Amino acid sequence: MIDISESVMQFLLALIVAGPLLGAAAALLPAPPGLKGKSPDQAVLRHGVTVTGVILLAALVLALGFDHDHPSKMQATTDISWIRALDVRIHLGVDGISLPLLVLTALLTFLCALYSYFKQQHQRLTPRAAGPSPKAFVALLLVLESGTLATFAVLDLVLFFLAFETVLVPMYFLIARWGGEGRQAAAWKFILYTLLGSVVMLLGLLLIGLKAGTFDMVALATDNGRGLTMSVQVIAVLAIGLGLAVKTPMWPLHSWLPDAHTAAPTVGSVLLAGVLLKMGTYGFVRIVLPIAPDGMATFAPYLAAFAVAGIIYGSLACLALVKPGNKGDLKRLIAYSSVGHMGFVLLGIATMTPTGVNGALFANIAHGLVTGLLFFLVGAVKDRYGTADLDTLAGATGAALYGRAPRLGALLAFAAVASLGLPGLAGFWGEMLALFGAFDPAEGLSRPAFLTFMAIGAFGTLLTAAYLLLVVRRVCMGGPRPAGETEIADVQGYEFAAWTPLVALTVLAGLWPAVLLGLTDPAVQQLLAGGPR
Repeated sequence: MIDISESVMQFLLALIVAGPLLGAAAALLPAPPGLKGKSPDQAVLRHGVTVTGVILLAALVLALGFDHDHPSKMQATTDISWIRALDVRIHLGVDGISLPLLVLTALLTFLCALYSYFKQQHQRLTPRAAGPSPKAFVALLLVLESGTLATFAVLDLVLFFLAFETVLVPMYFLIARWGGEGRQAAAWKFILYTLLGSVVMLLGLLLIGLKAGTFDMVALATDNGRGLTMSVQVIAVLAIGLGLAVKTPMWPLHSWLPDAHTAAPTVGSVLLAGVLLKMGTYGFVRIVLPIAPDGMATFAPYLAAFAVAGIIYGSLACLALVKPGNKGDLKRLIAYSSVGHMGFVLLGIATMTPTGVNGALFANIAHGLVTGLLFFLVGAVKDRYGTADLDTLAGATGAALYGRAPRLGALLAFAAVASLGLPGLAGFWGEMLALFGAFDPAEGLSRPAFLTFMAIGAFGTLLTAAYLLLVVRRVCMGGPRPAGETEIADVQGYEFAAWTPLVALTVLAGLWPAVLLGLTDPAVQQLLAGGPR
């Protein structure tokens, strides 16, 4: 690690949050002479790679300058009065909980921009019908990045809500204008569900801020609910929890997700699964658990019940989709798998223990890496075959990726076994710690109930392994290529560049979990205990 002054750390965090917005505005301007490249489309996509690359570099320097000996301490903090009448402040900071999410968001957005830039050399990045140019695509991508990064960096409840809402509009347009079949209906469903949840969440955030006399998340977490009555906590947790549950998504508020993923372009699916879903679970850890712990304890068993229901439901839905003859879409299957994986995150949070919450945060990062890689790979398969329909891909002899595109087949098999939680890869630790947390939940929670939830969750891991291995068998295995069938391309150089970091980090997190747990555990212990910081 390197020694960086506090003022430089503050600048880096401000750049990470505001830089993409400035880049989005610049993307709509004409390219300066000498930077236009071979075409205006190439110039603006190159601009997207440059801006997201700068933000990733700033996030990595911030991580290197972070005081890893005190990860529970808020660092790189900026605290400026904004709306004095309501005591709303521009309050930014980062600790061991938010730092991994900042780096993950910056990484995935950069990889999406890089992938889009090089893919444009093979096919134009424009909607099938007449519509906006890649300028709009890059601008929306950068606004989406800014909103997501701000969500993980702000420490004021009002700013959290504004950042939370910022991502909705760009994701709506990414789905509606660059998506596939059914994109308009999927985009409307996405924004209506999330907006409805956000309205309810806003009421809960305002209730806490007005009753406690401050919107400062650090002060509220330090107080640990002592300034809020039991009834206020219960109402606030119900309202905020509903809004966060929609974004997570928690069963049965998940139905917007499969449609959105199926219709979204590849980079939209990667960002939706990789970082946007994490905003909901991050809100549970950053706001609900420390600020209203008594209210959370009231709803924790119900949250755990919905979580394990989601685990089983998502797995059964995937098993139905992978069954021959059901015309299951591979992107839709991965979307349903996210419902199950996020169920483990919610189960860990519901235990209200350091073990469970650390597992939830680890599973958040692992899901972002593995599912982001899966959506990249499924997008590549769809580009090559023209479809993501499992029956069409399997056909009479199977898509046989092992024989026709061995590197693509190997990567898909790797991502599948990582997603099912194979020990030694990132997906294993989060699910295991969430189940361990359910084995011994926080004081006051029913241990028999949580032991039941643990058993159901463990059964869900078996179902997960079943459908993912079936996917590998149907897509990767099969007979030789029939005579006359067009040859398909194996992994291209730009695809290797976009996917290799995700593969490497999946292995690193699986073999060396202390990289993440060393950051999150002290911060989680502090957050659950309250008290001075």
